[in-house]
Amino acid sequence: MRSAVPPASSHPSAPRDPAGPPAPDPAARRAVRGGIGGNYVDQFDIFLPVVALAPASADLFGSQALATNAGLVFVATLLGRPLGAALFGPLADRIGRTSTTRVALAGVALTTLLIALVPGHQVLGGGTLATVVALRFLGGIFIGGEYTSAIPLAMEWSEPRRRGLLSGMVMSMSPWANATISALVLLMLSVLDPAQYSAWGWRLPFVAGAGLAGLMLWYYRRGGVADSAAWSGTTKRSRPLRDVLVGAHRHALAQVLLMMTGLWLLTNMSVPTLTTMLHSAGSLGPRTVSFTMMCGTAASAGTMLALGHASTSAGRRRTLVGAGVLAALAAPVAFAAVFATSSVPMAVLLVLVLQVVAVSGYGPVGAYLAERFPTAVRSSGYGVGYSLSIVVPALYPYYLPPLQATLGEIPAVATLLGLGGVLLALGAALGPRTNAALPLP
Repeated sequence: MRSAVPPASSHPSAPRDPAGPPAPDPAARRAVRGGIGGNYVDQFDIFLPVVALAPASADLFGSQALATNAGLVFVATLLGRPLGAALFGPLADRIGRTSTTRVALAGVALTTLLIALVPGHQVLGGGTLATVVALRFLGGIFIGGEYTSAIPLAMEWSEPRRRGLLSGMVMSMSPWANATISALVLLMLSVLDPAQYSAWGWRLPFVAGAGLAGLMLWYYRRGGVADSAAWSGTTKRSRPLRDVLVGAHRHALAQVLLMMTGLWLLTNMSVPTLTTMLHSAGSLGPRTVSFTMMCGTAASAGTMLALGHASTSAGRRRTLVGAGVLAALAAPVAFAAVFATSSVPMAVLLVLVLQVVAVSGYGPVGAYLAERFPTAVRSSGYGVGYSLSIVVPALYPYYLPPLQATLGEIPAVATLLGLGGVLLALGAALGPRTNAALPLP
């Protein structure tokens, strides 16, 4: 088995202290920071339309079918990501994680900036929605390519005892990014009137997202981020994607897809669906909704980090199964309770609880997926497993309304939350116990 991090003595930049452990390798630190920062940029861009466009969606896309139009924009991003993983994952396995990450970041920056320049509904009519959806789909391809490359690279550089903590840090960038957008939108809604926000205020978060992606691109170009010794010393596969889809690693992929489908279903119901329904209900107001989601996502970031770190000692599989069981039992109750209370403080508390129980299971995922696939196919396996599982949950704008017509608006979402928890627990239980104490395979 090949070590993910070469001995410190092989790196002149990592001198060994005779009285203690080797000093951290600067190259490892750069790759780890790139993985954390890159995932923050990805998640910032993923959640931009959910939070930033919601208060302006009527003026941007027309007043009809608001929830469906908002869902289409979010779904376009999610559907682009599996294609990005399929395109960029094999490139990262064959030509290198670092160079692939740079190309993907450039694409994220460009597509996000272009959305900020799209004319409104008064100019293009239905063309505004079509243009935004097309750009989000293209941006999703590049987003899928970025984390497919950067996160496996960071995991390969990480020491085994810190891999769970790093996973929690990387995955917690999702709620932190969501909380950042919520805070930014809350600030803008406080200083701009609704007409100003709908006309141009919503564009500023997209400019910020493009700037963040450009900053990370500069970091990867100038910061000295290098491919790991594990990747450099591994014999390259000619068709790593085929090995993952139909070859020796197909069973690992199937198990990962089941587990991740549950997580994505939990995410889609507890973040975009919840946000849209809170706006539609109108009882809290746009600023209160932004504040509530900001608090909930910030709380889940902390528990995600803690769960990733705890998985090193408790075991990845046991931690993921426990997260799934908790989500299946508690998330439906918390969601229903959010819409049953008229108290703003209680609503904030319940959203916080929902976010914690629904999405904290992501904490160990970065480490777990890296441990499930060997170095020669790691980006392909990580990217496809993480992204292809998005497809069915991402189609919720099409199957959620009929389900709500049958079960009721709140019970339908609660049912899907429970199903997501069951799939997470079952998928994790079907997988092996990965060895968190050993270098990556």
